[in-house]
Amino acid sequence: MAADRFATMTFASIYPMYVQKVERKDHTEDEVREVISWLTGYDDAGIDDAVADERTFAQFFEQAPAMNPNAALIKGVICGYRVEEIEDPLHQKVRWMDKLVDELARGKKMSSILRS
Repeated sequence: MAADRFATMTFASIYPMYVQKVERKDHTEDEVREVISWLTGYDDAGIDDAVADERTFAQFFEQAPAMNPNAALIKGVICGYRVEEIEDPLHQKVRWMDKLVDELARGKKMSSILRS
């Protein structure tokens, strides 16, 4: 199951891939951090700590300072999943983050990505 895989996968293993994905499309790591911060409430130091201590995605989201209440506005398909229909909470949170990074890489306006 995807949820089991995400529970043990580390944030540190995926974070560099997020950065590489957006940098290939002329965006920056700071922008990746901005969307992660919007979703989770982590500041730069918190993101650095999550990478350094190799938190699993389960730990990353459990320890998130403040999940954004507007995260439920994230809709669409990512990796073949319609994010608003995912029933497992951890799987949905991971796919929300994937969706935000994907939107950034595709050049969507930050105000739209952050559901402003």
